[in-house]
Amino acid sequence: MLLGIEGLAVASVGLEDDGARVVEVVTDEETAAACPECGVLSTSVKERATTRRRDLPYGVAPIRLVWHKTRWRCRETRCPRGSFTESLPSVPARSRLTTRLRSECGERIATDASCVQAAAARYRVSWPVAHAAFVAHVDAELAAPLPPVEVLGIDETRRGKPVWAQDPDTCRWHLVADRWLTGIVDAAGTGGLLGHVDGRTAEVVADWLRDQPQAWLDGVTHVCIDLSGSYAKAVADALPGRGPGRRPVPPGPSGQRHGHRGAAARHPRAPRPPRPEEGPRVGLPASAAHRA
Repeated sequence: MLLGIEGLAVASVGLEDDGARVVEVVTDEETAAACPECGVLSTSVKERATTRRRDLPYGVAPIRLVWHKTRWRCRETRCPRGSFTESLPSVPARSRLTTRLRSECGERIATDASCVQAAAARYRVSWPVAHAAFVAHVDAELAAPLPPVEVLGIDETRRGKPVWAQDPDTCRWHLVADRWLTGIVDAAGTGGLLGHVDGRTAEVVADWLRDQPQAWLDGVTHVCIDLSGSYAKAVADALPGRGPGRRPVPPGPSGQRHGHRGAAARHPRAPRPPRPEEGPRVGLPASAAHRA
């Protein structure tokens, strides 16, 4: 009751040099002596064991659990399990974290707009452990059906910076990696994110749309995109009869019409394309540009 972990009782509490609280606990649950294989309660003690677990911090100070547990023998002749160590739902076997620590770490990442690294530092766990806690927390929500949507919004986001490499023979730069993600949102309702697709091709977006239930697709009446031919093709293939709504983009100084996607990636050392002769030069006032 003092610790708040069901099945454990506090024996003593100590303070370490770094400010961490060391809580010595013992098992206080009869069912912990049940064999996990056959479920029969054991009364034959094999040996005593001590394991260490981490729990939710107390303020800024970490909590370190020292669990004094029992390893039991299973006397059932038909049970393949020879022995087992006590475990609890709140402190699973072969886990260095309590269930509530793992759950709160995942919830903090999902609800507080915290990145995985920040949560890992807050709870003093590794990045993979924090990420796994986040995935476990959102699995239930991701498995739930998508809410009804009337207007889909589709747009891309660049993931990181383009990676370039120089050819040692020709000294020309070529693009090695340029990763993009496509976000699909509820454009007319909550504006919430419905899905992320790796890439921005018509094929990957159309595949995501085809994976959704037909009843959900029938509720979509419009799709909002930019001047992307790939997204227009994906909508035409997966949602026939519901053409995308696109807003015209006024021409720029060069006379070309670029949508949100912009021009293709260009290496910083590559020469810039020539500027149009009729346009004013950058850095000159309008009057000086006309005189030039």
